[in-house]
Amino acid sequence: FEYKNHKFNLLDTPGHKDFSEDTYRVLTAVDSVIMVIDAAKGIESQTVKLFEICRKQQIPIFTFINKLDRPAKSPIELLDQIEDVLGLHTFPVNWPIESGEFFKGVYDRLKKEVHLFERSVGGIYKAGVSIHSLSDPFFKNLLLENIYKEFVEEIELLDYAHVSFDREKIHSGDLSPVYFGSASNNFGIELLLNGFLDYSAPPKPRQVLSGEILSLTDPSFAAFVFKMQTNMNPMHRDRMVFARVCAGKFQRDLKVFHTRTGKEIRLSSAHSVFGNERETIHESYPGDIIGFITNAEFKIGDTISSNPKIIFKKIPRFAPEIFAYIHNINTSQYKSFRKGLDHLL
Repeated sequence: FEYKNHKFNLLDTPGHKDFSEDTYRVLTAVDSVIMVIDAAKGIESQTVKLFEICRKQQIPIFTFINKLDRPAKSPIELLDQIEDVLGLHTFPVNWPIESGEFFKGVYDRLKKEVHLFERSVGGIYKAGVSIHSLSDPFFKNLLLENIYKEFVEEIELLDYAHVSFDREKIHSGDLSPVYFGSASNNFGIELLLNGFLDYSAPPKPRQVLSGEILSLTDPSFAAFVFKMQTNMNPMHRDRMVFARVCAGKFQRDLKVFHTRTGKEIRLSSAHSVFGNERETIHESYPGDIIGFITNAEFKIGDTISSNPKIIFKKIPRFAPEIFAYIHNINTSQYKSFRKGLDHLL
């Protein structure tokens, strides 16, 4: 989607542990991560595993603490948990004004602004927001005197106790900007997007197998496969291959090499995918994700490039976490069974 003259490629990953390997692989294709934490549950076991992958790859992490409109842990407890469990330094960019049924909005610490919100039904519409200063009588009158005093003291404490805001540490994955909000009320998302736009790094150049760094402006188109999915359209039983563009420019009907097999293929049916919706792509640039339908035998980690000498490093594989036997009960369908099993593998 486009936002403020920039293009965002959002790769939404499942949080459930059954899909962990899929999520690990997607992390190889991203430049930054938004870690969503439930304000009532705090950090869950799956988050720890994903964080370890991010830390190894030094991926910048932005944190969004969600569901402040419901009963929640205290913000300080949540920040302490991130630092203790993940060993990740945090900088709360904004700070919640109460929580649960009394949740009124957030205070932007960098811009010194109070953002008050009006609840919207089901997050269908953008939440109504009014902006005030910390000393604005309108804001002060919304809170009980003792709660207002506590809130101001918390803000002052954060200024003294917390680490300073450091862009370089964000880019190296050592410092996480933290945002609070309520996605179901569509509040806090815009502040997160603005912060993500201001403080995240643009797409990074990638290292190839030879050890060289491939420039984003290299004239050769190059991308690597990080995900494949069969039966996205059950009517046609098609197989879509998802690739991250790393260099050059993609244009529809481009001829590229499948570098593992040496075969030349034409990318004539490329799409961007949003849920069940598909949109034909005519051109793409480094940082973009393209999905193309093909019968070629691709594997996770394969490189496609207009220059057959460009080959990206393999995507790391992870030890299996679930073990099962799969039996074919219909022997006459052996070929279909074998083909499906190969796709699954």
